[in-house]
Amino acid sequence: MSEFFKAELKDRFLEYALERSDYFEIQTLYDEFLRPNYSLEYVQKLVKEIQSYDSTLLDVMSGNGMDMFLLASTSTTQDFLDEGGFMNLYVKEEEKWDTFLGQLSGTPKLTKEEKRQLKRNTPDLKREKIMLIGLIVAVAVSFLFTLVSILKETLLEPEYVPADEFERKMNQLQEKYILENEKLEMELKEAQRVLDSLQK
Repeated sequence: MSEFFKAELKDRFLEYALERSDYFEIQTLYDEFLRPNYSLEYVQKLVKEIQSYDSTLLDVMSGNGMDMFLLASTSTTQDFLDEGGFMNLYVKEEEKWDTFLGQLSGTPKLTKEEKRQLKRNTPDLKREKIMLIGLIVAVAVSFLFTLVSILKETLLEPEYVPADEFERKMNQLQEKYILENEKLEMELKEAQRVLDSLQK
C-alpha cells in the first residue's frame, strides 16, 4: 500500500472517531474501511502508527485479550485534522523531497528570457543540426542505390556466357540431336522390317 493511501486511511480513521461520541471497537474500523482486502492486523498497524506519531490523537483501551480493543477521539483529534492531518504531512514530506532532489541536481531552471537569449546566441547549433540531417540523408540514399544495384545484378540481369563456352554447348546439343535422330531412324527401320515380315 502506498504512503499516500496510508495517510488518507489514517485521516479517515480519525474522522470516523470524531463522528462517534462513544468508544468503538477497532474491528469496526476494519469492517468499515478495509474488509475484505486487508486484515485486522493491518488496521492495528495503522492505529499504532497514528499513536507513535502522537499518542494524544486517539484514546486507546485494551481489553478482550487485545492491546487495542476500544478507540475514541480526543480533544486534539479535531485540531490535528483542521491542520490538514496525515495527508498534509504527506504533502509536506513530498515537497521536502522535491526540494532536496532539486538542490541535488545543481542545475537551476532557466527563465523564459534566458532560454530566448540562449537560442539567439547559438545559431551555429541550428546549422550543425541541418548539416547532420543532410549527411544522414545522403548516407541513406547512397545505401539505397547500392542495395538496388546489387539486387539488379543478382536477380534481373541475365548471366553472360563466353562465346567459346556457348559454341561448345551448342556443339554438344547438336551431337546429341544427331545421335537421337540416328537412333530414331534405326528404330523406325527395325519397326518397318518387323512390319514387312508380318505382312509376308
